Amino acid sequence: METRRRDDPAEAGAPALLPHPSKLFVETTTRCNLRCAMCVKQTPDNGVAEGDLDEAVFTGLEPAFARLETLILSGIGEPLLHPRLEEFIRRARSAVPARATIGFQTNGLLLDDPRALRLVEAGLDRICLSLDAVNPATFRRIREGGEVGALDRAFRALARAEKAVGRRVEKGIEFVAMRDNVAELPDVVRWAASRGAAFALVTQVLPYDEHLVQQAAYDPNTDVAVAFFEPWRRRAEAEGVDLDRYFEVLWKYTKSPEDERIVAFVEAMKADAHARDIFVNVQKILERDEDWMDRVGRIFDEATRVASELGLDLRLPEVVPRGDRRCDFVEEGAAFVSWDGAVHPCYFLWHGYRCFINGREKFVRPRVFGRVPDRGILEIWNDPAFRSFRESVIRYDYPFCSDCNLAKCCDYVQAEEFEQDCYLNAEPCGDCLWCKGVFQCLR
Repeated sequence: METRRRDDPAEAGAPALLPHPSKLFVETTTRCNLRCAMCVKQTPDNGVAEGDLDEAVFTGLEPAFARLETLILSGIGEPLLHPRLEEFIRRARSAVPARATIGFQTNGLLLDDPRALRLVEAGLDRICLSLDAVNPATFRRIREGGEVGALDRAFRALARAEKAVGRRVEKGIEFVAMRDNVAELPDVVRWAASRGAAFALVTQVLPYDEHLVQQAAYDPNTDVAVAFFEPWRRRAEAEGVDLDRYFEVLWKYTKSPEDERIVAFVEAMKADAHARDIFVNVQKILERDEDWMDRVGRIFDEATRVASELGLDLRLPEVVPRGDRRCDFVEEGAAFVSWDGAVHPCYFLWHGYRCFINGREKFVRPRVFGRVPDRGILEIWNDPAFRSFRESVIRYDYPFCSDCNLAKCCDYVQAEEFEQDCYLNAEPCGDCLWCKGVFQCLR
């Protein structure tokens, strides 16, 4: 099985093991002026308290600024609701290296001419606006309280501010791909490019609510599992084995010879996967919607063609999750700071919430390694527990929980308070889809 699985941590010069973070994701606020259907804040018992980043926390982060490559000033909420956002940008701009970038993601509703001017003057480098459709009805359904016209005004305000200040800001959009809107992606790319966007970031939806499970537009199986299954599927067709009947006949008390043949075939396939150390969820692989995956692939190909013609940098997520896992957050030396100063290792473990992974309910609890300003950001970063966490992550010696046949009844996976996985790891990374390329964010 071609996966990243290491006996030793990465070389000492890797960003994850440097004595300072290379990237900081700082949540300026958890308040928001929209009620987006796919947002964790719209689900019950989400555990996200509302609050704003204060002076003491920001000051406590400044010792890390001199070595930063990237500072992202956004999290769960809308950054433009923070009245001191421009001040934070200005202070950071004077402290980070000249080559470092400062940016944030926004819904754009509050981005008028005066605000755009202040942001560009303060030293903003990158801004990402949320745009999930260009059809007004679709946009309103996804972003309750929002309008496509607001983003048009935001792009125009930024262009005027750039001209007035004489300084360019890299502008882009984020698109959350769901079954109801993914077909609009090529048009969204055209729309964004015509407004001056330099990049488009596309992410798959993470269902925080059960009604969104059916909106997931990605394959629940990894590319490794799909590649493994294809020869077995062709063999079944050649031998006349009806795999669609497997779960129908599996628990029959009395099986016909044909039933026995189907069960024996799947058991042989499972044994082969086990022998090759490949995780294959039998139910998911047999239920795989190949027509839908092909359709999404064609839409992504069309969006790629449009982006190439218009000179826009299109960053697509995986349609079929990759088996060769990579945690961009940890490998790139990132730390995530909540508005209250809590320091986390990644986006996956930034907040507490309930979500659905491949239709299975999952409880996630934040992993906190310290709080600023109670402790300095560099002290927290170099704490043995935090460094050990990062070292463990980049070994990638984890089970593939989302592909495991036992996940629905696994005490490790289903526990509301994660303690360890079946490999005895204390990091819950085996059940993370970020490292499989399914989800993306501004970074």
